[in-house]
Amino acid sequence: METPAPGYKWNNLGGLYQSFYETYGGLSLAEQAEQLKAAAGQVCTWLATLSDQEFFEPEQRAWATTKARWPLWKWVHINTVAPFTNFRTQIRKWKRLTLN
Repeated sequence: METPAPGYKWNNLGGLYQSFYETYGGLSLAEQAEQLKAAAGQVCTWLATLSDQEFFEPEQRAWATTKARWPLWKWVHINTVAPFTNFRTQIRKWKRLTLN
């Protein structure tokens, strides 16, 4: 597994985010919501397969083994919930521009 995504490094998240806009920007809000719901379901299904040891203890997956020694739950958090928190301001700005 290549993180944060194939072809992107952690110091180029702006480029990764731009690729999201290019990929999903042409979809309607309803289509985006449906894709998000499906992706969230896939994540939840995968998480349900993990043992407590796999989820809460560090170094349980080769791709999640770093000097920081984060457990898998931390990787899941920074790649699912955290970006939405960071984009809250941008989403509100977009809503103001498109809904007014």
